[in-house]
Amino acid sequence: MIYMDAAATAPPRQEVLDTITPLLTGEFGNPASHHGLGHSARRAVDWATGQVADLLGVAPDEVLFTSGGTESDNTAIIGTALANPRGRVVVSSAVEHPAVLEACSYLVRIHGFTHRVIPVDHHGTVDLAAAAELVDEDVAVVSVMAVNNEVGTVQPVAEVAALARAAGALMHCDAVQAAGWLDLAELCAQVDALSLSGHKIGALKGSGVLYLSQKAAVEPLLHGGGQQRGLRSGTENPAAAVGIARALVLCAEQRGQGRGDSYGRYLIERICTELERSHPGSVQLTGAPEQRVGGIVSFVFPRTAGETVLIELERRGVLCSSGSACAAGSTEPSAVLTAMGYPAELAHTAVRLSFTRAAKENEISQVASVVVATVRSLLG
Repeated sequence: MIYMDAAATAPPRQEVLDTITPLLTGEFGNPASHHGLGHSARRAVDWATGQVADLLGVAPDEVLFTSGGTESDNTAIIGTALANPRGRVVVSSAVEHPAVLEACSYLVRIHGFTHRVIPVDHHGTVDLAAAAELVDEDVAVVSVMAVNNEVGTVQPVAEVAALARAAGALMHCDAVQAAGWLDLAELCAQVDALSLSGHKIGALKGSGVLYLSQKAAVEPLLHGGGQQRGLRSGTENPAAAVGIARALVLCAEQRGQGRGDSYGRYLIERICTELERSHPGSVQLTGAPEQRVGGIVSFVFPRTAGETVLIELERRGVLCSSGSACAAGSTEPSAVLTAMGYPAELAHTAVRLSFTRAAKENEISQVASVVVATVRSLLG
């Protein structure tokens, strides 16, 4: 089997497992305990905080460890919106992760906020002209993701952040799918809050990071012992913190080496070229042709039925998905693709191939061959 579903969850990195194993066995103390094991655990959390802060280019007290991207998104949106008395409006793009969209929906249902949605074009890129109309002095929080989790489009975060800044609103960015591919320090310099998830980059499920600027007021979502400066109560998890810190450092090192940058382009060119040659009109790339990350490639196959391609790909040894794993089990077409203008019947044929920079060149080539052969066999 070749695993091509890293956007759902990436395989754990051996370097991460080696680093955190002592924290799960001998060094298992509570970071708040005043004895040797507790002090050791505290040093581990402090080391992780410093590593993440350095990599993001932020202050250590602007780093919060969370249970993942969902908690980070909810804290950034709900927590800051409730702490901000200036506006009762939240703004997001139409193609955000459900963690963002549902957080906005919660504010509407329970707290009387208004949710304004920035439309996107056929490539999934936010409409900046529409954003300029929607972001005004009534807006408390603006949230636009760095990289779309289904189609790989890179969003113009800096331009949207400038609109938010001019209006006096807080700017949040879901960077969960950007962590392995983009410069996170550059992103953090543009926004007030940024969300990361450990299991997308080879760390543990249940681990996450939220960068929250010192100037951003936040109403905590979790109340208890006052850990993490009272912003996120609950016993800190040294293994999760160290694991995501180690994974982020490894991602930055691989990005600096350019490893895997060309793999997405190779898949696009080979699959589209070979299928168009034998069966014209049988494949369409989704997402931006150029402004995209290398690790997420998505296609729709107009002349196939439903998830037939996915089923056949798994039978032939390629594990992938149709889109967000958070929508697994839903019979509805992808909300991202429909927001991009794809009809429901075409959105149902989507196939997403996603991988980390650790993917091997021969695997990428083999996947391209299997996708082409599979679609050809279904078309006859």
